[in-house]
Amino acid sequence: MTWLGAVPAWFWWLIALVLVAGGQQYRVAAAENNTATARGQLADYRLEVAERDRRAMSQARTEEQRRQAVADEEGESARKKLEVAQGRAADAESAADGLHGEIKRLRDGHRATCDTIATQQRQAGTSAVVVLGGLLEESDRMAGSCAAALERSRIAGLACEAAVDRMKGP
Repeated sequence: MTWLGAVPAWFWWLIALVLVAGGQQYRVAAAENNTATARGQLADYRLEVAERDRRAMSQARTEEQRRQAVADEEGESARKKLEVAQGRAADAESAADGLHGEIKRLRDGHRATCDTIATQQRQAGTSAVVVLGGLLEESDRMAGSCAAALERSRIAGLACEAAVDRMKGP
């Protein structure tokens, strides 16, 4: 018998069991090491993503604030231009009132200068002056309101266009 035969069979089973258990223990330790490494990498990745998100949010917030500042600045500029336009419209209205007064004075003067001998001529002339004066007053009033509306529209359009151009950036 050889020395191998002298070793009992249960001992061989014990050696096999120890070898298998040791191999499994090695595999578990390697898996735990891999898990710890993966967890560390995951934590690093999460930090990296969080930092990227924070930077992106900061950039978006900065861009939003820049655009809002541009819109506010253009809005203020448009408001100032509208105030100037409204002042001009008030001046034009004042001038139109003066013209209306002049037309009224001319009408009254025309009536006073016509003598009673030329009654038919005066009536025809008066009706023409009255009609023309009324038409002039009405067209002047409408032109003033149209001019004011067009000026407001032009200022608003230019302000909007300038805001969009400035928001696009350099």
